[in-house]
Amino acid sequence: MSRSREKGQGLLEYALILALVSIVIIIVLTLFGETISELFNDVNSAIPG
Repeated sequence: MSRSREKGQGLLEYALILALVSIVIIIVLTLFGETISELFNDVNSAIPG
């Protein structure tokens, strides 16, 4: 395999990993977004000032 082809394959693998991580983050935020928002609001309210 040529060097440029290996480089392209590596970039494709990184792109696929990035896409998978992005999908997982979107799913987690969709499922737990309200809970996370409430948690941040509680923490923000507890901080004086």
